[in-house]
Amino acid sequence: MKRKKRLKHQVLFVDGYNMIGFWPELAQLKKQEKLADARDLLLFMLSEFAKYKGIEVIVVFDAQFVPGIQNKYDEFGLTVIFTKVDETADTYIEREASLKINPLTHVRVATSDLAEQWIIFSKGALRVSARELYKAIKESEKNILADTKEYHYSNFRRNSPWTEGQLEDLQLFFEEMEDEKMH
Repeated sequence: MKRKKRLKHQVLFVDGYNMIGFWPELAQLKKQEKLADARDLLLFMLSEFAKYKGIEVIVVFDAQFVPGIQNKYDEFGLTVIFTKVDETADTYIEREASLKINPLTHVRVATSDLAEQWIIFSKGALRVSARELYKAIKESEKNILADTKEYHYSNFRRNSPWTEGQLEDLQLFFEEMEDEKMH
């Protein structure tokens, strides 16, 4: 009997406001003074990514934009942290990432802050730039769409000898026939 190789638990810490500053859709919302909308969209995008990849994501926001006491809650299957008033997201991430690093856990930190990247790397975590994470999320969105489409067509193909391309051509043919009927 062949044993399945056990993968390490994957943890991704994300500097939330750093992503908002770098990702086009989120930066646009921030410019329009819709920071709460930018945070919500970031959490939604990261949630889909986390579920698709099967990883734990911890998103950290500095308290500077949301004053008050430190807050931690789960949203969309993510852990969301607002730091204490005088604590930066970088400081929080450095401390907590260090605690998560062990032989069974693979820790990555998403930030484009170069100083933070070096500190995280020196503690044993891997760094991911805002741009790299954005590209990975966009790629996973494409994969989710392709998987969804594949699943949809698999229902048709179970008892059909037709390929996905042939089914798409047939669907287009029916749509064109329907359009001709209306005109």
